[in-house]
Amino acid sequence: MRKTLRPVLAAGLTAASALALGLCGPAISAADTVHPLAATASVRDSGGDLSSPEKKEIAMELVSSAENSSLDWKAQYGYLEDIGDGRGYTGGIVGFCSGTGDLLDLVRAYTAAVPDNPLAKFLPALEKVNGSDSHEGLGAAFEDAWAQAAGTGEFQQAQNDERDRVYFDPAVEQAKADGLGALGQFVYYDAIVMHGPGDSPDSFGGIRETATQKVETPAQGGDETAYLRAFLDARKVIMKQEEAHADTSRVDTEQLVFLDEGNLDLHTPLKWKVYGDPYEIS
Repeated sequence: MRKTLRPVLAAGLTAASALALGLCGPAISAADTVHPLAATASVRDSGGDLSSPEKKEIAMELVSSAENSSLDWKAQYGYLEDIGDGRGYTGGIVGFCSGTGDLLDLVRAYTAAVPDNPLAKFLPALEKVNGSDSHEGLGAAFEDAWAQAAGTGEFQQAQNDERDRVYFDPAVEQAKADGLGALGQFVYYDAIVMHGPGDSPDSFGGIRETATQKVETPAQGGDETAYLRAFLDARKVIMKQEEAHADTSRVDTEQLVFLDEGNLDLHTPLKWKVYGDPYEIS
C-alpha cells in the first residue's frame, strides 16, 4: 500500500519539532483552515460540481489510485500500520496519523457520536503519543480495536466526515470561489490531501498563492487551463523538495493528462497512470 506524506504541523508542537518528525495529517486549528474568497464566484461554463455524488466518487477513486494503488477507496477504512515515517500509526481512508492530531481528532469525533466504541478506551494513549511515533498504550490491542471499529458504519461515517471537514469541503469551496470546474476542484482536493491546509509555502495555501502570483484564477478573469497548469507546476516544485513526494506521476500522468485533453468537467471515461500503473474509470 502506497502512502504519501504531508508536512503539516500538529497542534502543540513547535515548528522545529514538527519538521523533524515530518508530520502528516493535520490537526486543524484556525491557522490551518482553508479560507475561501469572501465572494464566491460562479463556476464557469467549463465547470461542474465535484461534490455531486458521481463526481465525488470519481475523486475518491482518483486519490485512492495514488494513495493506495487501488480504486477501491472504501477498502481502506480498516487500513492501519506504522510505515516507519516518524508519524506513528497511519490509518483509514486519508492516512490519519497517531503522531499528529488528526487520528486523535477522528477517534474523539467517533466517540462523541458512539461513546461505547472499541477505540474510546485508547483516547488517553492517543493523547499521550500525539506528536511522536510512539506506540505506547496502543500496539496490538489498538490494531484489533481499529479493525473491529472499521467494520461498523459509524466509524466509516466518522472517517468520511473528517475527510470532508479537513480536506474535501475546504478544497472544493475554494476551487469554486476561484471559478474552477470539476477538474480544478479535484486538483485542489488532491493537493490538500498530500500537502495539508495552511499558508506555509509547502502547504495547499502556499501552492495556490504561488500560482495566483503567476496566473489569474478564472474568477479574476484568467484562463482556467493556464491557471491550473500554473498551480500544478507550483505543486510539482514542492513535491520534488521531499523524497516521499518526488514521484510526480499523480500530476504528470494523471491530472495533466486530463488537462491536456481539455477535460475540465472530469467526464468519463478517464484513463491515467500513477507510478506507472494504469487505471480507468468508464
